[in-house]
Amino acid sequence: MHPYPLVVDLDGTLIHTDMLHESALKVLRDQPLDVLRFPFWLSQGKAALKRELASRTSFDPETLPYNQELLEWLTQQRAAGRSLILCTASDQRIAARIAEHLRIFDEVIASDGIANIAGARKAQALVDRLGERGFDYAGNSSTDLAVWKHARRAVVVNGAPSLTEQARAECEVEQTFPRPSAGISAWRRALRLQQWLKNLLLFVSLLASHDIGNVDAWLSLAVAFVAFSVCASSVYIANDLLDLESDRIHPRKRFRPFASGAIAAWKGAVFAPVLLAVGLGTGALLPGHFLAWLTVYFILTCAYSWVLKRLVLVDCLTLAVLYTLRIVAGAAAAGHNLSFWLLAFSVFLFLSLAFVKRYAELEVQMLNGKGGAHGRGYRTADAPLIQTMGIVSGYAAVLVLALYLNSDAVIQLYTRPEMVWGAVPIMLFWVSWIWMQAHRGKMHDDPLVFAIKDRASLVCGALFAAVLYAGSVGLPW
Repeated sequence: MHPYPLVVDLDGTLIHTDMLHESALKVLRDQPLDVLRFPFWLSQGKAALKRELASRTSFDPETLPYNQELLEWLTQQRAAGRSLILCTASDQRIAARIAEHLRIFDEVIASDGIANIAGARKAQALVDRLGERGFDYAGNSSTDLAVWKHARRAVVVNGAPSLTEQARAECEVEQTFPRPSAGISAWRRALRLQQWLKNLLLFVSLLASHDIGNVDAWLSLAVAFVAFSVCASSVYIANDLLDLESDRIHPRKRFRPFASGAIAAWKGAVFAPVLLAVGLGTGALLPGHFLAWLTVYFILTCAYSWVLKRLVLVDCLTLAVLYTLRIVAGAAAAGHNLSFWLLAFSVFLFLSLAFVKRYAELEVQMLNGKGGAHGRGYRTADAPLIQTMGIVSGYAAVLVLALYLNSDAVIQLYTRPEMVWGAVPIMLFWVSWIWMQAHRGKMHDDPLVFAIKDRASLVCGALFAAVLYAGSVGLPW
């Protein structure tokens, strides 16, 4: 049996996240008015704040992003007879649940609502309990230098090379567990740059109004695209921060930067408001009601993230409206008037795509033996009904398109209106194709992103544009 116990830090060491930050985010999501009480709790001490947050939130210790390499090493140390102690600044309630789940720790030392076990206070607690140089300690940050000063050996986890050198100046370094660099790739995924493609919907009014030659409109829409994209990225980050647990039990979403711990939650909490300010500031440069529509989009998206996505059917209707808002905002930026036909077509089509998204999620949960989607109001048994409603909505969009192509407006806009009728079978095929792919389990989490990468969808888009062009200018023969 090893004579010296190994003391292990929790936040940023054993897990790739910070439980204080996660608890605060859960309170913000579930009890937003309690955020106003944060300053009062903090005035009583950081330990008191942690206790209040821990008492108001729950979590599943199984889903946390553990440092698997460190955890395997700790398990080996435990098997070799070494005593392990979890010592953390997180609240005792949280630390105890994690220790109970892992079943490798002999003892837990944590903040108790009065004393915040961090830095020098943690060092003193360990010296009082184990003696000077009577323990080895695994930590991850500069605050742990105060502990390594009194430890026999150091285990540096997720630290920069400079931290390892600083620890070596205090005691012998037994082991290091370097953290893979998150880099640009993690932030690209956090910002969801691929989702920016959905904001090309801003340009729909330009095409529908046959105003392609309007250079000023193109420039305005380019600015609108930037504003909408940056604003949307701020919402994506906020949504990911508020949906950590749901993402962690999803087979694909658990690899998202915040859910996996590749990017610290506090960085997202700081960066999201900055992106929002940039987006709204850029939108303010445009004339008309664009900024108002962008604000509506942001407010509705926040409502979706906080409440609406948990309500059956309301979530899909909200997604359809959010897609349609992009078209409305684009028309406002370019100074175009929207027709009833375009709005009706958009709502039905995007409602169908929203149902595709939810159906695909339920299929994944069903394959993983789950009874429903976490954080949603649906059960896996609802999948066939969702599929039916989605297909009906898609075909309703095609019907609206057919009625529009038989209206007087088409005769005025197109030189050869009969040529435009080819758009109906193309759209009918595409809606059917999208649902066929969803039924086969090949659908991306977002159907529009899937469509942009799908060869058949791209061909349909090219044929649709060709038919509209032929209807506008006629054929050369």
